[in-house]
Amino acid sequence: MTLQETLSPKAADPRLNGIIKLAILAVGGQGGGVLTGWIEELARSNGYAAQATSVAGVAQRTGATVYYIEMAPHRAGDPMPVFSLMPAAGDVDIMIAAEMMEAGRSIIRGFVTPDRTTLITSTHRALAVSEKMVPGDGIASSAEVMAAAEIAAQRFIAADFDALAIANGSVISAALFGALAGSGALPFDRAAFEAAIRASGKGVDGSLRAFGAALAVAANPVPEEARPKPTAVAAQVTGPARLMADWGKLAARAAALPAPVADMAMPGLRKVVDFQDIAYGAEFLDRLASVMAQDNAAQGWALSREAAKYIANAMAYDDIIRVADLKTRGRRFDRIRREMRVKEANLLHLTEFFHPRAEEIVGLFPAKLGARVEADPKWMARLDRWFNKGRRLRTDSLRAFVTLHVVGGLRGWRRRTLRHAQEQAHLSRWLATSLAETNRNYDLAVELIRCRRLIKGYSDTHARGKSKFDRVLAATALVASRPDAADWCRRLREAALLDEEGKALDGAIATIRSFA
Repeated sequence: MTLQETLSPKAADPRLNGIIKLAILAVGGQGGGVLTGWIEELARSNGYAAQATSVAGVAQRTGATVYYIEMAPHRAGDPMPVFSLMPAAGDVDIMIAAEMMEAGRSIIRGFVTPDRTTLITSTHRALAVSEKMVPGDGIASSAEVMAAAEIAAQRFIAADFDALAIANGSVISAALFGALAGSGALPFDRAAFEAAIRASGKGVDGSLRAFGAALAVAANPVPEEARPKPTAVAAQVTGPARLMADWGKLAARAAALPAPVADMAMPGLRKVVDFQDIAYGAEFLDRLASVMAQDNAAQGWALSREAAKYIANAMAYDDIIRVADLKTRGRRFDRIRREMRVKEANLLHLTEFFHPRAEEIVGLFPAKLGARVEADPKWMARLDRWFNKGRRLRTDSLRAFVTLHVVGGLRGWRRRTLRHAQEQAHLSRWLATSLAETNRNYDLAVELIRCRRLIKGYSDTHARGKSKFDRVLAATALVASRPDAADWCRRLREAALLDEEGKALDGAIATIRSFA
């Protein structure tokens, strides 16, 4: 053989034409192994030789397991084909992604090509660690993945197969198997698919229901514009007749506000009343009224609308009382049972992790006493040594549940605490700073109101957010007289939301200081 013959491209081996190559990307709990087993059983029971392999992903949702299946028709007596162990870029016939971003990763890795690949994906999201770590909105855009998939795949099938599976009492693997059957990408009929599910012998009825529902969706896709849009349903407020009468007065007061403000004021009112009481809800509306007194319809009530949202968030801060209250509510236990698919015969053990700092403990003290203790480094060190140890409480046990329930019932004491005094003072300063800019620069006043978004969470998370908030307002003050001050305030806030450490904010502040 000459060197030229060696380097010349060879014609494709015709024996490879009958091989079907299928890859699956799934994370823990999505049943990728079960789905792979069904497909392997399906192929072999219908006269195909099949091989399945998998490469595990990284834990904590930073990578999916890659399952790979190759199959080809095989007659008795013929030599067994030699299959590949891993998918190759540009050489996958069917790509199944158990979550939206995994579909995006499959496209990036070259597994999806417009000349041959059928891409099947669920549109729901299981957020990655990198998305959860961002203090702001770190969620990747599903719309961008959808647009890329329409271009990259020969055929694209997408639906919320996770929700469909749950509605039918099963898991997403069964729904994805149904979507594969509905796609027609494999040369097997419905009965063969269902036989593979029955052969597993586990959760057969629920799996078959989810399978059938997904098959119908994949075989008869509904255009995006024809799909029914979800509508938000406001939570129903219930309570004693005396309190409901008072609630009705507050709700009527909120509903009478200009429409743009009322849309945000009503959920804000529900939030602060749930946090404390009816009187606290009246305080919320009073604070909002003070903002509206400096606003006007000509500006579309933008300042008041933003204030309605962020005043409510500021008033419903996360203290130990709030955290304990939320952790012992019946709705929470019902949600956990539903998400964990707990059956009547199952026992659910639930462990809560608490790591209170000295600041959280002192925050429960009466305001004057707490202020003195907080100013004493020795006492703060002593409290930190006593409480900051990391505690695990089994709230499925009576003792731990009653302890948290008692703490959560201290809302009547909350108004006397140091933490409440601090939050109220901070809220007043923030509003005063924002409203002071209303006449000079309305847009800047709106952006300063929005900066309250930086403060959220509990304990260390709250402390970091408050520190960033203070730094953003201090840097904004340096450029407050400039016509583009609102834009700089927005940039500072967005930089603060980019990372936990505040490195992006450091850079933005350095830029401002270079010319301010």
